[in-house]
Amino acid sequence: MEWWLTLSIIFAGIVVLLGLGFPVAFSFLLVNVIGAALLQGGERAFHQLILSIYSSVTSFSLLPIPLFVLMGEVLWHSNIAARALAALDKLLGRVPGRLSLLTVGSGTMFAALSGSTMANTAMLGSMLLPEMKKRGYANDLSMGPIMASGALAMLIPPSALAVVYATVAKVSIGKLLVALIIPGLLLAFFYALYIIVRASRDPSAAPAYEVVLATRREKWLGVVMHVMPLSIIVFLVVGVIFLGVATPTEAAALGCVGSLGLAAVYRDLTWKRFVAAMRGTLLITVMMLTIMAGAIGFSQLLAYTGASRGLLQFVTSFDVSTLVLVIFMQVVVLVLGCFMEQIAIMLITLPIFVPILKSVGVDPIWFAVITLISMEVSLMTPPFGLLLFVMKGAAPTVPMDAIWRAAIPFIVIDVLTIGLIMVFPDIAMALTRYVR
Repeated sequence: MEWWLTLSIIFAGIVVLLGLGFPVAFSFLLVNVIGAALLQGGERAFHQLILSIYSSVTSFSLLPIPLFVLMGEVLWHSNIAARALAALDKLLGRVPGRLSLLTVGSGTMFAALSGSTMANTAMLGSMLLPEMKKRGYANDLSMGPIMASGALAMLIPPSALAVVYATVAKVSIGKLLVALIIPGLLLAFFYALYIIVRASRDPSAAPAYEVVLATRREKWLGVVMHVMPLSIIVFLVVGVIFLGVATPTEAAALGCVGSLGLAAVYRDLTWKRFVAAMRGTLLITVMMLTIMAGAIGFSQLLAYTGASRGLLQFVTSFDVSTLVLVIFMQVVVLVLGCFMEQIAIMLITLPIFVPILKSVGVDPIWFAVITLISMEVSLMTPPFGLLLFVMKGAAPTVPMDAIWRAAIPFIVIDVLTIGLIMVFPDIAMALTRYVR
């Protein structure tokens, strides 16, 4: 059978299963089982598939995932996030789009404390959206910043999805986490810049209201008491990796200890909240690792059938520049993002993309950064962007098409930032040179 026909059948099988509503993990596993039976020789292939599944979920490199998730769950289930949000609120004066800027600032800070985009978006929506609606904010300055800032949790370390990407693509987890810092902060800056310009040119989109200004003492007391302690956790995760004194796994463990210690200091670490955090961690981790279980088997199926090798030879036969090839790959990711979730996109594309990238000499960390930003865009792209539905849950009376339109300006900002990183790779690579 020709490689292109085999590849088409495999991909069509996955797409059909996902379209029928099968969970991502079971879709990949079912395709792996059928492929092993029909294309890899049956019994011996099943044995190899079982060994592959075992090796994929027992990899030591995946250990940061549950630790990062637990760290965020502890912070969300305590009142630490709410206190930090109140402290940031006092810092802002009478600036255009005040509540939208507060959303971006708090969303960026919380992204550095949790790798969960859903938790970040849901928290910002529940805390800030009612007030913005009450003040008459336009959708693109209320729901838009909430979704965009929530999605930053996928980029700014700690990022569980970055760990998954690095594991599947076999790149350095530490370097990838550090490489995402500047692009994540740059996106937050562009979001804030858009909000200020939009609110200044159209004051009715973010109506001004009377703000009870806090005294200088109240502002700085809030920062010292409720914001600065969070920087300790950020240092325990990112700083120790940057300094080369801890591996990503050790950094994740330090972050967990720091979040538990901080919750205990604030006297928010009740048994009920701890159990809720553990339950949330278990649910998220099992979901991610079950999906990961299909990754190696899927890659082996493509390799055994010659599909990945045939596609590699086909793509490299074209006389196009490396940049054009990378742009084409991002277009594929963006299109898939309209219909699939991020781990599924990784498992489908990376087994194909990674060999091609190696053959043309593309830096894998640089490519990983722009691909993860593309996947962040997919969180907000209709019709199946995950954060669109999270936002719908926070604003049940708002029509779905209004939520889609609210995300558009921030999707454009993300795409322009991808182009900027393509033109200036040092935006992503500058800090990786200092990782030991």
